[in-house]
Amino acid sequence: MQPNRSNNYCCGGGGGFLQSGYKEERLQYGKLKDGQIQETKADYCIAGCHNCHAQIHELSEHYGAGYGVVHLWTLICLSLGILGPKEREYLHDDLKNVNVFHPEQAEE
Repeated sequence: MQPNRSNNYCCGGGGGFLQSGYKEERLQYGKLKDGQIQETKADYCIAGCHNCHAQIHELSEHYGAGYGVVHLWTLICLSLGILGPKEREYLHDDLKNVNVFHPEQAEE
């Protein structure tokens, strides 16, 4: 994404804003981040914290972008083959059944 690193745009969900009660203002502020994500044409956005995940997921739905949002820990768990069924509910179909690590195959 551009800009990135320390110049990147905030999603608008942090600092308690997600629970502030100002939903329309929060979504309007987040429109900049949503546009930034949409420009990448990525299927998924990786979020490092719960507030960012919730806000970006809502932005994707609100502005009709359709990209998925995954926690960084979700990708780690997928790679280890330990992500539980309830933790997969918000994933798109392409990731719901992914199991990268297969212990039964490692034993053979």
